[in-house]
Amino acid sequence: MRFRFTLPLVACTLAVAGLAFGISIKDVVFTTKDAGKIVFSHKVHIGKKGIENNCKACHPAIFDMKKKVTYTMADMEKGKSCGACHTGKDGVFPLKDCARCHAVKEITYQVKSAGPTPFSHKKHLAKYSDCGACHPKLFKAGRNKPVTMAEMEKGKSCGACHNGKSAFSVDECARCHLVKEVGLTSKETGKIIFSHKLHAAKRKCGECHNKLYEAGRNKPVGMAAMEKGKSCGACHNGKGLFDVKQCAKCHPVRAVKFKVSGAGPVKFSHDVHLAMYSCNACHTKIFKAGRSARVVTMLEMEKGKSCGACHDGKKAFSVREDCVKCHDM
Repeated sequence: MRFRFTLPLVACTLAVAGLAFGISIKDVVFTTKDAGKIVFSHKVHIGKKGIENNCKACHPAIFDMKKKVTYTMADMEKGKSCGACHTGKDGVFPLKDCARCHAVKEITYQVKSAGPTPFSHKKHLAKYSDCGACHPKLFKAGRNKPVTMAEMEKGKSCGACHNGKSAFSVDECARCHLVKEVGLTSKETGKIIFSHKLHAAKRKCGECHNKLYEAGRNKPVGMAAMEKGKSCGACHNGKGLFDVKQCAKCHPVRAVKFKVSGAGPVKFSHDVHLAMYSCNACHTKIFKAGRSARVVTMLEMEKGKSCGACHDGKKAFSVREDCVKCHDM
């Protein structure tokens, strides 16, 4: 019996002596079911006030190394395990400062219909210091089952707080889902810029996604289809918003300068013509968008080609007689 009591005392004496001689003690990694891995650093704790290189400050009274006991956060809040010291007093942080022990990181969710969606623990912890506001009643630690926007609107997941009262509403999609200006390249009309910023200021994302557009790249839709209500034409119908036939609102146009051998430069003004005609009066039945490889002669224009389709002396001044109206002589 005497030997039984003496051995632990000798072991502890050796441990304390070991610290004095620089023997290293290992960090301990705990794996929890709901809160990931926690690293306990002996090195950080051993020199703290109240411990001061004395292993017996914790062992075995608080942590019995011979017994395998698992403590819950509820147990700790009653003074068990880490909760014996981490009370928020005497300069020791309280248990509710979860992120001091539990590793948290920035998360990016890969959402099929809306692209990558980042979640910032850092931003949320700055406003809600108590991790228990979300964990585990709303979210288990680790990977959770996907929740739809419809479910969020009913108070599930992010929607428990993001309801327009406690925090911005989940229908303010661009607050979480990354949106950017989209450059579309059309073979006939060049590059078109679609501004999410401009549209999101006037409409809700759900008005377009996913009933009109899926997130990401969509199949091209022609102007004829748009005029029947497809794609942009669902809104741009001339009632609530400008008509898709007002091409220059989206398609960039500029003045075009032609160099004509023997007749001086010719400037074609889109602005002047758009004040009188719609784009499809010329495009693409008379002119393709962009520079045409083929040069049309005045003789051909007099027969109704190119500018001569309109400039025949009836619809507009004649290409035959009023040369100086176009050619800078």
